[in-house]
Amino acid sequence: MNGFVLAGGRSTRMGRDKALVPYHGRPLIEHAVTLLRSAGLEPHIVGTRPDLAQYAPVLSDVRRGCGPLGGIEAALAVSSSEWGLFLAVDLPLMPPAFLCYLRERVSITEASATVPTFAGRPMPLCAVYHRKLLAGIRNALQASEYKVVRAIERAADGNLDLFSVEAVVSARDDLSALPPHHWFQNVNTPSDLALIS
Repeated sequence: MNGFVLAGGRSTRMGRDKALVPYHGRPLIEHAVTLLRSAGLEPHIVGTRPDLAQYAPVLSDVRRGCGPLGGIEAALAVSSSEWGLFLAVDLPLMPPAFLCYLRERVSITEASATVPTFAGRPMPLCAVYHRKLLAGIRNALQASEYKVVRAIERAADGNLDLFSVEAVVSARDDLSALPPHHWFQNVNTPSDLALIS
């Protein structure tokens, strides 16, 4: 399994490059790369920023303006592994133990897409996708369908593992001392950053 940081966004709500926004003395991109390494994965960065190569190898997001789905397509197209664990650059509070859990879960279910839900909402930017989804993702992009969840559901064609984070946390107490509602707290704006600092 390969690890991919999705860092191709325009950071319009942040007002500056989100990947390089400092959090606890290090840029968000460094936090994301470190999280993937802590989960035993070799990280790659998906985006359009060659200067981020100082943190991990950068894969070009060839379909600009297509959002995260374009980045997922780019990563799966060149991945050396059948599976890819994807993590958005703006989730610095994600516990490495949860990423390890995602890997474990995939090895059991072998679902084409493994997507956690929190408070009933899918979290598709902290998920595992199989390379066999590539054709369906490409079809969605060619049809100008950029919604990740909708495209993944169609591409998975029923082989989708959509599971509740709350249920997992209630059964296991070894994932993080931090409550799970913090794990998926995106850092999209300066006020979001202030909340977690």
